[in-house]
Amino acid sequence: MGITSRMIPTEDASARKRETEEKLKQEQETLSFIRENLEKSDQLTKGMVSILSSFESRLMQLENSIIPVHKQTENLQRLQENVDKTLSCLDHVISYYHVAKDTDRIIREGPSGRLDEYLACIARIQKAVEYFQDNNPDSPELNTVKARFEKGKELLEAEFRSLLTRYSKPVPPILILDAISVDEDIELQEEVVLEHLPEAVLQDIICISGWLVEYGRNQDFMNVYFQIRSSQLDRSIKGLKDHFRKNSASSGILYSPAVQTKRKDTPTKKAPKRPGTIRKAQNLLKQYSQHGLDGKKGGSNLTPLEGKDDVLDIEIDSYIHCISAFVKLAQSEYALLTEIIPEHHQKKTFDSLIQEALDNLMLEGDNIVSAARRAIMRHDYSAVLTIFPILRHLKMNKSEFDSTLQGTAASTKNKLPTLITSMETIGAKALEEFADSIKNDPDKEYNMPKDGTVHELTSNAILFLQQLLDFHETAGAMLASQVLGDTYNIPLDPRETSTASSSTSDFNKRLLSSYICKVLGNLQLNLLSKSKVYEDSALSAIFLHNNYNYILKSLEKSELIQLVTVTQRKAESSYRELIKQQIDIYQRSWLKVLEHLTDKNMPIFQPGAKLKDKERQVIKDKFKGFNDGLEELCKIQKGWAIPDKEQRDYIRQSQRKIVSHAYRAFVQRCANISFTKNPEKYHKYRPEEVEEMIEKLFDTSA
Repeated sequence: MGITSRMIPTEDASARKRETEEKLKQEQETLSFIRENLEKSDQLTKGMVSILSSFESRLMQLENSIIPVHKQTENLQRLQENVDKTLSCLDHVISYYHVAKDTDRIIREGPSGRLDEYLACIARIQKAVEYFQDNNPDSPELNTVKARFEKGKELLEAEFRSLLTRYSKPVPPILILDAISVDEDIELQEEVVLEHLPEAVLQDIICISGWLVEYGRNQDFMNVYFQIRSSQLDRSIKGLKDHFRKNSASSGILYSPAVQTKRKDTPTKKAPKRPGTIRKAQNLLKQYSQHGLDGKKGGSNLTPLEGKDDVLDIEIDSYIHCISAFVKLAQSEYALLTEIIPEHHQKKTFDSLIQEALDNLMLEGDNIVSAARRAIMRHDYSAVLTIFPILRHLKMNKSEFDSTLQGTAASTKNKLPTLITSMETIGAKALEEFADSIKNDPDKEYNMPKDGTVHELTSNAILFLQQLLDFHETAGAMLASQVLGDTYNIPLDPRETSTASSSTSDFNKRLLSSYICKVLGNLQLNLLSKSKVYEDSALSAIFLHNNYNYILKSLEKSELIQLVTVTQRKAESSYRELIKQQIDIYQRSWLKVLEHLTDKNMPIFQPGAKLKDKERQVIKDKFKGFNDGLEELCKIQKGWAIPDKEQRDYIRQSQRKIVSHAYRAFVQRCANISFTKNPEKYHKYRPEEVEEMIEKLFDTSA
């Protein structure tokens, strides 16, 4: 065992030795391979260094030969560019000396029909002027191009005027009426656009005005613009006025719906609503007459001539529509002006443009006020009614009017308010003087209706008040504008002070109501005074009855009663009581006839007993007194009139019932009494005949 253990380590050492020797051999081989490669690398490196050194040498030689050539070429190029620039500058400068000659023909022929080409020539001339001013201000060429530039500007101004003059036309009345009409039945109503100039012409005008402002340093064209457009605006409004005068008088057609031809799918527009006029009130009065409210002598003499009413209506409609037309046309003119005139000159130019048309409208309004003032001096208060529709229209359109004139001079903006104030002042004066005239109308016997029907003063007063109903807001504002509230003691309700517009409207309404009540009160007092002209108290009662009844029915039919009851709630019952009182007074006229049918002085007798002569005479006198009184009253009262059929029938029936009842009773009492040998001499009428006689009262045709 000992030998074996020693042998194992010896073997291991040998194995390790062999292994080591093999690794050493391998490493030696690797080292030898590396040495060989290093030697090859060194050889390659030496070869590359040699090549690079040769290349570097060659590059240096190339650089030394090329750089001088490059610098020489660069210098030549710079010289060439300088030559080209010099030639170009020479050509450019030389062109300035030829501008006047090159543009002569175009400038002389003007810009008409070739504005772009003309403006291009003007631009060349302008640059030539700038060049000579900067580089050679003493050269004669400068004066030449300056003169050519001024000539070109002058022709542009002439073209501006020519285009405006040639293409500016008055707006046709039909288009104006389309533009200002409002149809409430058409919800989506297409707005009518007023085209004052063709689009191509407008663009040329805009182009010229822009050049004149920017390069021409000229504002004279703005004066030309407002003068030409002002004339067309005024002519458009005058054309509308002439349209009214020609067409309204001949056919009554104030409006031709031109829009219908453009929009066949929409309903035809209705004509603008015409204002309430004097003739409207007269027609109402005629209607009342047909219904028995007015007698044959109760007509008004406010406007004696029907033809005069038609002319007056046309003038009122014409002026109202001209006011609306002015607003619409002025707005359209301003829209056009903003495209042509520089912004900082627009308001001033617009102010000048509208002056002529506005002054003419205001002058016409002043003439209306003056005419009304002269009429008031003649105590013709119907003439002031022309102011109401005009004033209402002016006030309704004042906000739009003010908006249109925004930015104009204060004197321009104040023209409409001044006219409104004048109309309100003269209107309020007319209202007050009319009320006084009703109170102070003299009691002229020859002017009193002989049949006791409605007095002319009553029909005139009601006719006038009916006009106020159509214009109650305007009339109330008239009175309020003159601080006449104290006259009627109309305090504002404290609860209404929170809403100014509502309280003002209510105050004006109460003010007008008090005014109407004042007129009616004055009328009542005057009628009472006039009734005393009649010697017959019964005729006086019929006269007052007819007038009171006419007033009441007129108030009810025209809805004036609602306005009256604002301050006098019992007005209706008061008139009914007055009417009843006059019927009672009238019926008293029959007492002197009926007293013959009473038992007064009637003899007391026994049936079958013979009457004394004195007693028979009493009965004869009663029959004779009744017959004579009946005949006399019927003869007189047949000539009286009660136009209201309802009232006429009521009074007849009431009187017939009273007389017939008393007469039948009297005849029955005397039926078995032998008071005469000729009873038919005294018993002339049967009860039915008496009733028939009474039925013919107040019937002038019977």
